[in-house]
Amino acid sequence: MDGFGTGPSVVRDSSPLTVRRGKDASADRIPPPGLERRNSGHGPGQSGRRRPLIVGIGGSARIDSPTMRALGAAARMLAQAGAETVMLSVAELDLPPYQPDGKERSAAVRRLVSEVRRAEGLVIAAPDYHGGTSGALKNALDYLWDLGETPRPGLDARPVGLLACDEGPGAGGALATLRATVHALGGWPTPLGVSLNRQECATIDQYGAISSPAIAGRFDTLTDQIMGFAYAWSHLI
Repeated sequence: MDGFGTGPSVVRDSSPLTVRRGKDASADRIPPPGLERRNSGHGPGQSGRRRPLIVGIGGSARIDSPTMRALGAAARMLAQAGAETVMLSVAELDLPPYQPDGKERSAAVRRLVSEVRRAEGLVIAAPDYHGGTSGALKNALDYLWDLGETPRPGLDARPVGLLACDEGPGAGGALATLRATVHALGGWPTPLGVSLNRQECATIDQYGAISSPAIAGRFDTLTDQIMGFAYAWSHLI
């Protein structure tokens, strides 16, 4: 799958993926093998163009959750399509509550904002429950307004792929909530948002491998849209 193929692909590689740890990560927060911290991309990309940087943000408080496995699957496909990927999780970042007028920012906040500043696109994976998503994810997205005075404020003109995974009662509202937040930050939610029920989440293993061709096809389309928009925008700037 090169990110612009015509059919779905199923990732079946069961070998552990490399985890590169940052200096501020504690030893008891090692992500599952499917969630690479940073991947320089191993797909063909598009000839004559640098690999777009896609930042993934996982919104679950649990490292090995259905949401984080879905993010790992998306990261694998994006890397295969030629993207450089950086994956972050709110559980690992452990951000303080957002204060718009705060003068000091923690190392974790600076890391989040710095990675998104460089990004050509994002993929956000959210736990879906109680009619919306986690407060920790919304808190992380609020911090992106620290980019308000930059040439590309917030998520301005960045494609944002959205994933929502059923993790509790009252599921069904996360995608709409995320779309509204991404729009408010100036981003472009992809036309396809992937919402997974518990049975569909179970088709993704801890390595990000997807056993269902139908689910893999939805991730494939999401990858195409993120990469296509990222390449199109890079052509304009």
